[in-house]
Amino acid sequence: MFGVIEGTGFEVIDPRFEACFVGHARVERLWTGARWSEGPVWFAAGRYLVWSDIPNNRMLRWDETDGSVSTFRQPSNNSNGNTVDRQGRLVSCEHLARRVTRTEHDGTVTVIADSYDRKRLNSPNDVVVKSDGSVWFTDPSYGILMDYEGDRAESEIGACHVYRADPDTGDIRIMADDYLKPNGLAFSPDETQLYIADTGATHAPDGPKHIRRHDVGPDGTLSGGEIFATCTEGLFDGFRLDRDGRIWTSAADGVHCYDPDGTLIGKVHIPELVANVCFGGPKLNRLFICGTTSLYSVFLNVNGVSPV
Repeated sequence: MFGVIEGTGFEVIDPRFEACFVGHARVERLWTGARWSEGPVWFAAGRYLVWSDIPNNRMLRWDETDGSVSTFRQPSNNSNGNTVDRQGRLVSCEHLARRVTRTEHDGTVTVIADSYDRKRLNSPNDVVVKSDGSVWFTDPSYGILMDYEGDRAESEIGACHVYRADPDTGDIRIMADDYLKPNGLAFSPDETQLYIADTGATHAPDGPKHIRRHDVGPDGTLSGGEIFATCTEGLFDGFRLDRDGRIWTSAADGVHCYDPDGTLIGKVHIPELVANVCFGGPKLNRLFICGTTSLYSVFLNVNGVSPV
């Protein structure tokens, strides 16, 4: 069956997508009331999801046990992307403070990165933690281009890069310097490849609106960097991979699913611009979706890559 399956939100573009969902599953809107939802992250031990509402300078918390939503942190320094590290601690990108932080188990906040070569970062956007404990993050200039999601300022670095923070020394290293606006990023399940979105089309005519794929060397260095997929509706932003290596990425009309060979095999339609996604639930088979004003979810027949 090809095309949109009425009432579900699923659109089959390639037969391979049919194995990714249950026929009677439906997209659910769990909550609405944000200005720009971003950075969902699942906390398995507490059975809750945390995400950012960037312009409202807050982080929200959805509780799986009763469906309630509460304020997790406010102010949040206009937090954007979030993840959890291997110890289950929250790692966040903060536009306003222009830094990446870790929230310890006792609630204190540790700064992971706020500068490179003695120059302030632009506005860290999205972040992932590798199994060796290293923290990888993108640093476009969106948070300093306007006052809506941070404070307007000039870039001290003068460019937008992808960085790695060493887990032992704390040293910050540029891993990729050929991106116009590096945005979402995620490792393949075996961590031999790193996918990075470039949303340079937001500020440059004919700018990039694609995801690139890099090979990751034993020492963490990146090579390759060919275009994996180009967005057909708006721009890619945040994305995650399932255990079979498919990419589930945000787009203007919902979530696009790409096979590991780069084929767009299906979509999950959402009635709002989507910024980011993550897998959650006890079996990591529930995709949580940050639409512009709302939080959505849908159960799938795939399982996400565990972040811990």
